Formats: sequence, C-alpha cells, structure tokens
Amino acid sequence: MVHLSRLKVILIGLALISMVFGAPNVLAAVPGAHIVFHLDTDQVKSRRLEAVRDQIRTLLRDAEPRIDYSGLVVSGLTVQLHPGDPGQVEAAKAALKALVDPIAGKEGPVHEFALDDSEPGLLKFTMTDAGAKYQISAALTQSIEIIKNRLNELGVTDPAVQLTDDGILVQAPGVADLHSLAQTLARQGRLSFQLVDTSMPVDDAVNGQAPAGSTVLYTPDDPPVPYLVEDRVLVSGDSVLDAKAVHDSSTEQFVVAFRLDSKGTQRFKWATTRNIGKPFAVILDDQVISAPIIREPIEHGTVQISGNFTAQSAKELALLFRTGALPARLTIVEEAR
Repeated sequence: MVHLSRLKVILIGLALISMVFGAPNVLAAVPGAHIVFHLDTDQVKSRRLEAVRDQIRTLLRDAEPRIDYSGLVVSGLTVQLHPGDPGQVEAAKAALKALVDPIAGKEGPVHEFALDDSEPGLLKFTMTDAGAKYQISAALTQSIEIIKNRLNELGVTDPAVQLTDDGILVQAPGVADLHSLAQTLARQGRLSFQLVDTSMPVDDAVNGQAPAGSTVLYTPDDPPVPYLVEDRVLVSGDSVLDAKAVHDSSTEQFVVAFRLDSKGTQRFKWATTRNIGKPFAVILDDQVISAPIIREPIEHGTVQISGNFTAQSAKELALLFRTGALPARLTIVEEAR
C-alpha cells in the first residue's frame, strides 16, 4: 500500500510538472472543441508570383522611356520575360531592381527573388527558398488575424487561435455547431468586380478556348451558369470599408450593402462610367454571385449586391467582406470535441 501511494504521488507530481513547464505533445493532442486548418502554401507562392508578374508589367510600362517586352509568363517558381529590344536589357534590369532588393524579415534582410540574366535576351526572376518561407510566414500571420476577427464578429466566447507545426489550431469550446464555424472560417472571401467579356458567346468559350485575358467562371447555382469574365480586376475587396446584410423591401430579398474607400470609389466610378450597358460580374472566391447590367455611373462609393441570398448567407457574406479575404485556401483537416 505504501508503494502504491508513492506511485500515485509520483504520477500526480509528473502531471503538475507538465502543467507548469508544458508538455506540448500531450496537451496539444487533447485541446477540447477544436478545428485544425492547413494553409495551401502552393497557392501562397503562386499568387505572389502572379503579383510579381503584374508588377513587372506596371514597372516596364511606367518606365521612362517605356520598355517593350514579350513572353512575360510565370513558369514554376520563376517569372520570366524577353525585353523587346536587346539595347533595353540593362534599362529593364534597372527598372525591375526593386524585385531583387532585400526586404525586411523577422530575422534580417530577405532576398525574395534572384535574377538570372545568363541567357541573352531573357530575364528570369526566381523565388528563393527564403522568399517562399517569408511569404508563407506572412500568410499564416495574416490568416490568424483574419480568423480572430471572424471569431470576434461571430461572438464566439473564449476562442484561442495559435500556430502549430503544420497549420492553425482554433479552439472554440463554447460553439455548438463546430462544422458550420469551420466552414465560415475557411472561406477565403476574395471579392472582386470584373467586366463580363461579350466578345464571343460564352458557350463557344466553354466548348473551345476562351480569348486571351478572359476566363470562364461559374455561378454557385445547381446547375451552374457559365460567364466569360475578363481577368482584369477593376475593384477588389481590399477597398471595402464596411458591409452589412440588408432586407430590400422593394424586392423582398436580402442584399449585401457595403462602402468603399476613396480609391475603390474612384475606380468604381471610372469603371461604371465607361461601361454603361455592359454586364459587371461580382465574383466571390472564383464564382460569379451576380452579374448586373451597368445602368448608370456609381459615384458615391456605396454598393449593393444581390444574388438570391437568404438572411443567413447575406450575413455571412457581409462578415467576410468586413473581415477581409484570407491570403490563400485553408483546408479543414480536423474537427473534434
């Protein structure tokens, strides 16, 4: 009996030591009601490469004198291009110097891209390992902040959000419907306004090949309806200041109304003034949720979108617009109580 009592004391002592000093493998394994998300790191890198491609296009267009180029494409982890005139190669390198300049990282300067100009007439900007690590770390940090904002907006009591070795752990002990919460937190919420391409019938684009600069996107309906949409984003969700679900008494439908910042207001006015009579696609996470015809210029920066929303779906969309878009896809890898 004496030896048994001593064993109990030893076990209790070990448990107390674990509580005080931490035993991450034991404690993290049983966090109560929780969700584990995995960040799509490939999408983080691909989006950064696409952004650099667009940045190159802008820098060369705005250079004095303007620098012509061809073959600007993303290939793997590289963005490459051919300066149009061999005599402009050095000018192009100077105009694009910002891409290879170091940026400030947590542990010191980071060279995000490396330039390879060994092949005549070809410039290659390749993402470095340090650059990929920097972008993934930034995306995880941003994702955690957005998740926290969404939890706060939803009124979740005493949540905890933390980074794990391979994802993001969300503890929400007071939530009854954990699956619905996980779905809401995982939605990217990427909003954009883009023109519908009317240069060819959409069915021709679906059955053949879409013209350069446009993509076939679908509605979330069943069956989905295709739209041929121009790739150029006229206004993005980054410009949204506030959003709320509203019941439109004239149509008896729920809509989402939101305000744009000054830049978004100017862009929206510019786009709607020049494209009266054309359909304007409202795109959420690569799906067309509405495609109204532009009837008149929208100048005041207050926009209202409809799309057969229920009260709940309108509220959820408004929440996504208010809290901003996730930088990349989050996959739900675990839900448990």
